Amino acid sequence: MDLILEEKDAADWVYRGEGAANVVLTYTGSAPTFVGKVLRIRKAPENGTQSSNGILSFSNHERLLWKDFEELVQSPTKEIAAQKYVQHVITPLLGSKHVDAGIRVPVSTEFLEEIEINIKSHRPDWRIDAAKVDTLNKYALLISDHSLFPHGILKGNACISVEIKPKCGFLPFSKYIARQNAIKRSTTRFKMHQVLKFREKQIPNLSEYDPLDLFSGSKERILVALKALCNNPQNNFRVFLNNSLILGGFGGAVDNSTSTTAGALEDVLKYVIKEDDGLRTTSFLELLTETVYKSGVLDRLLDVQKLDNYDIEGAIHAYYNFISQPCSVCRELGEDKVSPISTLLHALPLNESLEIVKKFLIAATAKDCSLMFCFRRREDGGSDSSYDRVYLESTNQVFDYKVHFIDLDLKPLEKMEYYYKLDQKIVSAYTEALQN
Repeated sequence: MDLILEEKDAADWVYRGEGAANVVLTYTGSAPTFVGKVLRIRKAPENGTQSSNGILSFSNHERLLWKDFEELVQSPTKEIAAQKYVQHVITPLLGSKHVDAGIRVPVSTEFLEEIEINIKSHRPDWRIDAAKVDTLNKYALLISDHSLFPHGILKGNACISVEIKPKCGFLPFSKYIARQNAIKRSTTRFKMHQVLKFREKQIPNLSEYDPLDLFSGSKERILVALKALCNNPQNNFRVFLNNSLILGGFGGAVDNSTSTTAGALEDVLKYVIKEDDGLRTTSFLELLTETVYKSGVLDRLLDVQKLDNYDIEGAIHAYYNFISQPCSVCRELGEDKVSPISTLLHALPLNESLEIVKKFLIAATAKDCSLMFCFRRREDGGSDSSYDRVYLESTNQVFDYKVHFIDLDLKPLEKMEYYYKLDQKIVSAYTEALQN
């Protein structure tokens, strides 16, 4: 693409949200190239150094880890690596129908500097403290806006979309989980992490959401999960009408006016759901339940999540094997407390350790991604649409729908130690809460 985004273009891109690695912007201008698109821009840590013009430096171990994916390993920048990872690693696992790898577009330093200024007032404080737009990037990733149908809003037919971050949908079954951490086999990671987040004042109250309900394959349990998410969205549930955020926070920000936003959702649903006041949100959650159930996308996601069959407590030992360093976990335990199972893991050949770590990191992508469900009414009941359809029995309406996975980020190998420490911190906080 020859077109480069310059300083004058920054005003047409508005803040949509962000994750740990990227800021997401929505296009509000009129250029055909960008209408119906979002832009993902890499961030740089506030307490670290910015990238060298976006240059990606895979370590030798990472090159070995992803050696089966030549285009990924040869990626010269983070943006290209992100694109190739989705194309060659994730798409074959989740299916091309529901994955969009996007295209790269060049961006000027002035454009990024202006974006950094423009979006600051919209970003959560804790995100601002952690990272900023990396103004040394040379490219950003342009992706279809999956909160809309192509060609935008036709004939006044509203698009309503829901972004769900499901998190891990199974209880770990690994034999490498330590005896003192056995609670992990009966309590979801999400529920335990809620306790830690509450203790650290990241959230004002605990969510009732249980990922096991959402992934259950039972319509009744899926509806229970969606009601819990709607009642306490945090950064796991967001609703958009025609690309405007109606319910949920930006990038993990907690909206303190939950009742107001819930009322706003009920009000805007009049453009979509033919139902009386006070009943539209219930009907909409039934529509979403039917779509989650019918689409089957969570089954595919769960399969990828379950590539992690060692849990971090097993995978961390394979990681130290793979990078040929003494295991800090075993060292901290002391020789007399190292389990025979850990010893067996450290006896694995390099290729087996590599596979364990690679599968863990792919599963980590699947545990942290989001799903975007997008709906519009099919007024005439015709059959000429190329989209899947879903029927809402309570209102006798038919909807077109589409589903896409988003935020399919490549996880750095070096995060393995972070994952282990966070896991232990989460379990410790939850165990302490049970004892109090």
